[in-house]
Amino acid sequence: MPAKLLETHRVEKPWGRHKLWPGFDDPAPDGDSVGEVWFQSPGDSTPDLLVKYLFTSEKLSVQVHPDDDQAHARGLPRGKDECWVILDAEPDSTIALGTHEPIDPERLRAAALDGSIEQLLDWKPVKAGDFFYAPSGTVHAIGAGITLIEIQQNSETTYRLYDYGRSRELHLEDGVAVSDARPFVPAPMPGEVAAGRTILVEGPKFVLERWPGGERAFRLPDDVTGWLVPVRGTGTVDSVAWRAGECVAITGSAVLDASADADLLFAYPGTARI
Repeated sequence: MPAKLLETHRVEKPWGRHKLWPGFDDPAPDGDSVGEVWFQSPGDSTPDLLVKYLFTSEKLSVQVHPDDDQAHARGLPRGKDECWVILDAEPDSTIALGTHEPIDPERLRAAALDGSIEQLLDWKPVKAGDFFYAPSGTVHAIGAGITLIEIQQNSETTYRLYDYGRSRELHLEDGVAVSDARPFVPAPMPGEVAAGRTILVEGPKFVLERWPGGERAFRLPDDVTGWLVPVRGTGTVDSVAWRAGECVAITGSAVLDASADADLLFAYPGTARI
């Protein structure tokens, strides 16, 4: 079957929320807060990409991810490039991406230890509709009051540099070693490449497109999976019904029928072209 609705996995986080996003059931008022919802294939499948929703009530840790070569050197399957589509944000919400100036490893480590790393980071205001692509090596932190969709290489290797005094483990040696601590330069955004087809990023590890509603047919190369992430609307793809807040994995040829109000993300590995 070329299209399959993925299962959801809710992840409780201390920085999560009890009020999520339309399409997701809120946790019980006396239950633990939910910070993430992952979309997964059943079993032990480890596809190239992973799709998540994030719901934040507090700042996430200052962190960094290795690239593929650095991950392989540690016996890990892959590094982690990631991107974020902002769905909602409080008026004062921010995301830290990069530093105000180039920071050498010794200064970065010292700043992580004494907490001054917060002032070295470039905290950017965010709003609904914003898009950010963060390659591996980018020192970053997602702020409070944000709902976003994260599309990433399928790796959970995260090196925490600073955690605002929380008791979680830090990974200073590994984190400093892979950090490219310098001002953030946004990746080129190709934009609209055809009617109804906007490419948000064409990175080396994955491509993310944004599509409106309507009908379309497309084909993925053999042995390549694409992920359809409906932000808004309803529809079907090859007889599989979907709605906003879900995710469909697609292989081969597919025919998509989306409601007129639909807003769709479609992600696939960077080695593929459709």
